Amino acid sequence: MKIGVIAHLKHPIGEPFAGGLEMHTHQLARGLRTRGHDVTVFASTRSDATLGVEPICDETSLSALGLEEATDVAFFREHHAYLKLMRSLKGRGFDVIHNNSLHYLPVAMSADVGAPVVTTLHTPPFCWLESGVRLCSEPDAQFVAVSEKMRLLWSRVRPIDQVILNGIDLDRFQFRPEPDVEPYLVWCGRIVPEKGLHHAIAAARTVGLQLRFAGPIWDQGYFAERIAPELNDGAVYIGHLGHCELAELVGGARTSLCTPCWEEPYGLVVAEALACGTPVAAFERGALAEILDESCGVLARPDEAGSLAAAAKIAIGLDRSACRRRAEAICDADVMINAYEQLYARLAN
Repeated sequence: MKIGVIAHLKHPIGEPFAGGLEMHTHQLARGLRTRGHDVTVFASTRSDATLGVEPICDETSLSALGLEEATDVAFFREHHAYLKLMRSLKGRGFDVIHNNSLHYLPVAMSADVGAPVVTTLHTPPFCWLESGVRLCSEPDAQFVAVSEKMRLLWSRVRPIDQVILNGIDLDRFQFRPEPDVEPYLVWCGRIVPEKGLHHAIAAARTVGLQLRFAGPIWDQGYFAERIAPELNDGAVYIGHLGHCELAELVGGARTSLCTPCWEEPYGLVVAEALACGTPVAAFERGALAEILDESCGVLARPDEAGSLAAAAKIAIGLDRSACRRRAEAICDADVMINAYEQLYARLAN
């Protein structure tokens, strides 16, 4: 099939990934191309060219723009890029368009492209995207949620056609039957307030183990005020890592901490930890309860570092092989791509 994938524009679709959305888009496009599909990814300029990228604008993150009025610049840059793209797709022979962005225009203009459009909903409803979904008049438009939690949240806006859990390349997060000899806890993700790294630092201090954490610093103010003062032998920032280094860090830990302060849509960092055999202690928010069960993780009361510390102490004793089995059962990218292939084929026919 000839498949067009519309990506988020704030960051490149390439390693090291800025977040789960960029990783998901890369994984999907790479997997589809490996299976012989003709894939074009409409993304920002510095994205991985091996995916068949057709750049539509420069990155629009505030850090990439570096301007005083960057928010307005980003809005209009994205608006014009997506508007031009959606007006150009008709007649290019795509069997299906997969909208993996968070922008309203690819949804609102889906009736104009001359091909079925699949939109994956990666976040809870917010005003701009919700408006685009409500304005969508294309009868063949399909909406997929990345978790049952996201399906429930979006169902008040419009019915969701299918839930397809995200997946990761299990081969790139290989199983570690034993952690590192020197015990430590791990935390991974974007360093922003809603990811709750400060809770993980407090919990690790209570447990009495070093916390090693990795990820891009998206909110410099939050890092300077809440994280930097806590850096010491008990809390060590490793940096923004690629797949191999990240797998090594996560696989060596006794437990991975996951601390969302919002309704986490999926939780790729949880899937990565389980694939490595690392048990998870997490706040009970969003879709995390759909990924974790009693064999591989322990849920804690949200926003309570003490509850998270207690969960971590229990999680340390869980069977690492059971964690890997859980990842193979529900977090495999091949399972995810199979589901999307079936959906594309049904729509194309």
